[in-house]
Amino acid sequence: MSTRLPPEASVASVERYRPELRPEVRVSDELLLGNGTVHLIKNTENGQSFKVGTREHFLISRMDGSRSLDEIGAEYAGRYGRRLSDANWQQLLGMLGTRGLLAGAPAAAPARDAAPEAPEAPQSGTAPKAGRTLLRGTLPLVADADATAGRLHHAAGFLLSRWWMVPLLTLVVVMEATLVLRAGELALATRETFTNPVLLTATGALLWLSTALHELAHGVVAKHYQGRVSEIGLRWRLPSVIMYCTVDNYLYLPTRWARVATALAGAVMNLLFLLPFCALWLLAPVDDATQDALAGLLFLGSIQAFAMLVPLPPLDGYKIAGQALGATELAASSAAYLRLALRRDALAAGYPRRARIAYTAYPLLCLLVLGALVAGAVSLTYFLLATP
Repeated sequence: MSTRLPPEASVASVERYRPELRPEVRVSDELLLGNGTVHLIKNTENGQSFKVGTREHFLISRMDGSRSLDEIGAEYAGRYGRRLSDANWQQLLGMLGTRGLLAGAPAAAPARDAAPEAPEAPQSGTAPKAGRTLLRGTLPLVADADATAGRLHHAAGFLLSRWWMVPLLTLVVVMEATLVLRAGELALATRETFTNPVLLTATGALLWLSTALHELAHGVVAKHYQGRVSEIGLRWRLPSVIMYCTVDNYLYLPTRWARVATALAGAVMNLLFLLPFCALWLLAPVDDATQDALAGLLFLGSIQAFAMLVPLPPLDGYKIAGQALGATELAASSAAYLRLALRRDALAAGYPRRARIAYTAYPLLCLLVLGALVAGAVSLTYFLLATP
């Protein structure tokens, strides 16, 4: 099938042409960007992605092989009040064809250094990364990350049903409420743990395991919503060594809730990981040092989980905020809008109401969260200094 309108073709044959996107092409929901809206389009086969406006999306979303250009053009005219010329079609189909997005068109070459769109940053692939050194780099751990995530989902996916998740989340809420009520005791026990190298090492190892499960949880929940995991591996920036999990089509998961749940999964996993240790801390007859270590694990583990929900890039909380507000590049767009609004620039009034609300709500949320963090840190420091 040709992706261009042949010059020698008759008008009737052109109008009968039924364009169809390749099966691996994904199109996102409408997202705020600056003072307008965009849709993201990605070819998951080669990793290329780009943005299109609302009108282009209107046309592209109807290219399913069931409609002719004439039928799509008629729908477009009904919505926007004008028909597209052959030159307009030529430009659009040429662009889709050269990117390898149309069925029957040659596949486009794999993207180089394409920007990822997942809860974690590394690109997919199993070849050694260029620039990997002893001090920094990434190392894939499995040959087929998607199959591995699928096996994990097969084994543990039942926990995502409401019959399991509601009781587990209820236990998490009860645990965190208990920890808040005994926060002073936890802080003092954590201070003691830092004076015991053996218990501190054990606590650190458990926290590292929690971060590994955090990453795998992103992949398992993504698989639950038909996502594709492109890579699972290790990333190091010495002295830090952590696991990562790349969900290749995170922004193209079928619903907004699927995307929020995938981003939220890591922090929830961190908290679920703490449940048995909380039971030991509350109920088991252990010595004082072990009791302190358990308390330290609960204290630091809870901080670790909730820190990931801070709505700043590149944390999971930022991705959740973006999905909740239906925006992409939320931080940059909010900053640009606020600069205009604070200068009382007339351009700020040109933003649609939805954008003005989103770009005002996001920085306010950040200020509230950061203010709470600073207040908590100051209070904790004062408490520890004042308590012998």
